[in-house]
Amino acid sequence: MRLRAGGRPLPALRDDRGAGTALVLAIASAALALALLVVGAGTASIAQARAAAAADAAALTAADALSGYAVGEPCALAGAVAAASGARLTSCALDGLDARITTAVPVGPLTASATAVAGPPR
Repeated sequence: MRLRAGGRPLPALRDDRGAGTALVLAIASAALALALLVVGAGTASIAQARAAAAADAAALTAADALSGYAVGEPCALAGAVAAASGARLTSCALDGLDARITTAVPVGPLTASATAVAGPPR
């Protein structure tokens, strides 16, 4: 019998019952963490694509308004198109017939943003 420093006996470990349960819990926790990571990355990717699509559409709308194909103030029209796409217009810069639009889409506590430029061909 093995004794502790104080003279008390150490508890005997007769078998390894319960070790499988601990192993299954560790594997399940790792799988859950990996799944959450994949879902988070997928959600961020989708939000980035939504922001890019909204920026493209809003920039085209603003460029149409600048060139006279659409009636209205270019940045206001771009904001309406961005909102209809589920994004928020964060920047609208006009230079001649070119429109540079930036939109943002919330992703949990973060924000995915994209910028698009539209105008006549060069």
